[in-house]
Amino acid sequence: MKLHTALVALASLMACVSGIAAPATYRTVDLSSEGLISHTDAAALWKEAVPAQLPKLYPIKKWGFGSTVSGGFTADKTCVVAAQAMLMPVAGKSLLYAPAKQASTFGSIANANEAQCHDLARTKLKEAINAINAALVSK
Repeated sequence: MKLHTALVALASLMACVSGIAAPATYRTVDLSSEGLISHTDAAALWKEAVPAQLPKLYPIKKWGFGSTVSGGFTADKTCVVAAQAMLMPVAGKSLLYAPAKQASTFGSIANANEAQCHDLARTKLKEAINAINAALVSK
């Protein structure tokens, strides 16, 4: 009888532990130039910037985010960056490129080095993400 009780308790404990899953996160896709920002950096920016109330307004199973950062150096060593953040619907296991909302930011730094250009790319993507989040949550 004691063995049966112990097995039931163990099964209950395992069911509880397996029921505790990591919180769901939005699906993201990044099509940025790797020379400006890495895909992992872009995904980390998305992850840290999503407001807590957003999943209630835009369910994780129905919506995801996309981003692009493009640009580079001109002939006179000016770093030019354009960043875009988008809210896109989920279609199966991927995102459908039909942005429901989007935000774009632009910037440049004259006589920049490569590190400054990377920082500008990160800053501009963060600005675009914050702009899209502000538009989504303010509804």
